[in-house]
Amino acid sequence: KNAKKATPAEGESTEITASAGDIVYVDLDRILMEYDMANDLRSSVQAKIQKIEEEVQRKGKKLEKDITAWQEKLNKGLMTRTVAEAQQLKLQKQQEEFAQFAAQQEQIAQEEQVVMMNQIGDAIKTFLDAYNAEKEYAMIITNSGGAPVITADEGLNITDDVLARLNEEYVESKNAKDEE
Repeated sequence: KNAKKATPAEGESTEITASAGDIVYVDLDRILMEYDMANDLRSSVQAKIQKIEEEVQRKGKKLEKDITAWQEKLNKGLMTRTVAEAQQLKLQKQQEEFAQFAAQQEQIAQEEQVVMMNQIGDAIKTFLDAYNAEKEYAMIITNSGGAPVITADEGLNITDDVLARLNEEYVESKNAKDEE
């Protein structure tokens, strides 16, 4: 095992030389980018977040329009001071309600992202538990951004196999749901 192996070029697959009892690793960043379920969930969450942002913008523009209309009437002297004060209080209340609405929608968007990451993480963990029951590795480490695996024998990188099988399993489960 002292023989140095050449690092494969990007996109080239490496033959897995790991065997039962070895410590292996997966490139988590790559799995998150290439796992079909992660991409589907990301697209779905992005669509939800876009709708939330559009609704917040729509309500914000309406409020701005109402404030501008009030300001113009006030400047032109088209309302009494009593009416102007009453409308100002109403607009202030609408601003407070809008701020609460915007904060609530931001929280919903953040929760959607957290749930998505939890779903992806759970699916990967569940898959890796079953995968390791078959392969019997001593440990599977996730490598993200070069940490914790700085350098290793590429034969211990099981990312290609994990990705292929994760996507295969996801497509099968998705097809099964479509047939129901």
